[in-house]
Amino acid sequence: MICSINRRIKVIHVITRMDWGGSPDILRILFHYLDKDVFDLRLVMGKTLHPSQTTSIFLNKIKNRLEVIPWLIREVNPIYDVGTFFRLVYLFIKYHPDIVHTHTAKAGALGRLAARIAGVPVVIHTPHGHNFYGYFNPLISWLIILAEKFLSFFCDKIIALTKLERDDYIKHRVADKKKFVLIYHGLELDKYEQAEFDRLVAKNSFKISEDTLVVGMIGRLEPVKGPQYFMDAAIKILSLNIDVVFILAGEGSMRRELQEKARQLSFQDKIIFTGWLHDTRSLFSILDILILPSLNEAVGMVLIEAQSQGIPVVATRVGGVPEVVKDQITGFLVPPARSDLLAEAALRLLNSRELRFQLGQAGRNWVKDKFNTTIMSENISNLYKQLIII
Repeated sequence: MICSINRRIKVIHVITRMDWGGSPDILRILFHYLDKDVFDLRLVMGKTLHPSQTTSIFLNKIKNRLEVIPWLIREVNPIYDVGTFFRLVYLFIKYHPDIVHTHTAKAGALGRLAARIAGVPVVIHTPHGHNFYGYFNPLISWLIILAEKFLSFFCDKIIALTKLERDDYIKHRVADKKKFVLIYHGLELDKYEQAEFDRLVAKNSFKISEDTLVVGMIGRLEPVKGPQYFMDAAIKILSLNIDVVFILAGEGSMRRELQEKARQLSFQDKIIFTGWLHDTRSLFSILDILILPSLNEAVGMVLIEAQSQGIPVVATRVGGVPEVVKDQITGFLVPPARSDLLAEAALRLLNSRELRFQLGQAGRNWVKDKFNTTIMSENISNLYKQLIII
C-alpha cells in the first residue's frame, strides 16, 4: 500500500537486540545519516546484553525515541512471543508509523505480522543474513524457509546485504525476486582513519612482544562462527614453533571449551581470549592477519573493517563473504570447516611480509568506495521515498 504525506516520514525500526555486531551498526548509521528533516525515526528493540560502547552511547542519545520490549528474544518462547506481538501492535497503533522496518529473524517475524495487523502502510524487512543452512539440522532449516515464505506476504520489500543472500532467498523461493532490494553494508571508515593507536602500546596491553606476529578472530564464540576451526588452525601453526600469537575476541558458549583445550596443550600464553571488546580499533592496530572461519555469514563486517585497515584476511567461502573479500587479491578464501586450509592460507601470509603488505593495501583500496555509509544511507532513503509518495 502506498500513501501520500506532506510531513516527515515516520519510520519505526524493530530489532531483536543491539548487541555487538553488524546489524546494530547499520541502525546507528541510519539514525545518524538519514535526513532528520525528512525522516522521524524511532527504535524498538529487545533486551540487549552486550552492546558496544558506541552502541551504548547511541542508545542513550535516542532514549526519548527508544522502546525496549524485554520479552523480544531470539529463542522461541510462546508466552514471550505473544506478549511481544501485542506490544508491537500497540506501539504501531500508538505512533502511526508510515514505515515499519524490521531487522533480524525474530523481530522480522513478529514485527511484520504486527505491522500488518496495525495497518502500517509500508513494511520493510532486512534479514541481515539467514538461517537456511549452517545453523540447524535439515528439518529445522526447512521449517525456517517455510516460515520465511509465509512472512514474505507481510512485507513490501526485503533488503539483502549481498547478492548471494538475495540469491539464496530467491533460490529457496521465499518471495518473488521483485520483492528484493540489494543494498550493501556501509562502514564508518572515517572513525578508523581518525583513530591513532600506538601499535607497541597496544601489544604491551596484551603482553605481546614487539616482533611477534598476531593473528586474530573477532566474533561470537558460537559453532556457526567456526571458532573451533580457528583454534585447530592455530594449534597446527603453533606446532611449527613460529613466533605468533592468536587472539580470539568475543564471547559465546564455546569460550570455556576452547580455553580448556588451549590450557591442555600448554598454549594458553599463545592463544589469548579477550572477551567482549567495546572498541576493537586497538586490536586491529596489532593484527597482522584476520581470520573469519564462519560456517554461515551474511556479510562479515569485521572483514570490511580489517581490510579498511590494510589487514589481509583469511575467510571461508560462505554467504556474502566472497562479495566482501577478493580472493587472492585482498585475502584468501577457503571452504568452510577446513582448519587445515585455514592454517595453510595463514602460513602463506605469516611467511611473507611482502604478501601481507600487498594484500593489505589492495584491501584498503577495495573497501574504500564499495562499503560506504553515505551510499548505503542514500539507497535506504531513496527506497523509503519510493514507497511513500511525498
